Amino acid sequence: MSELCDHNKPELQATVGEGSNPAKHWFVYLIRTQQGVLYTGISTDPARRLRQHQGEIVGGAKALRGKGPLQLVWQYQAPNRSIASQWEFQLKKLPKKAKEQLVSLLWQPEFLQGIQQKSYSDK
Repeated sequence: MSELCDHNKPELQATVGEGSNPAKHWFVYLIRTQQGVLYTGISTDPARRLRQHQGEIVGGAKALRGKGPLQLVWQYQAPNRSIASQWEFQLKKLPKKAKEQLVSLLWQPEFLQGIQQKSYSDK
């Protein structure tokens, strides 16, 4: 299972990503709405993205408008944007029960196993 880290204390190693900035990290993340729905997305900065989704700054997803308060409950670093997008697609296909197990760190999908990146979980 992955190591836990506080998203406010960046302890992640730089990874080579796609594009011109080799230090740019990509993450797949889950956000929980007030109704308990889990929203899946990708970002280089999940904390900033949460602020966007909450309407604090411009750029949030329409699907999350009016669904707050929102909570970032899980994130996982991907080697690059392409893989983060692939993981996002795969996570979106999972049933809610599987996503809840992922958030609880009771389960990890095969496509994430063996990846030695750090994750964050906050219930």
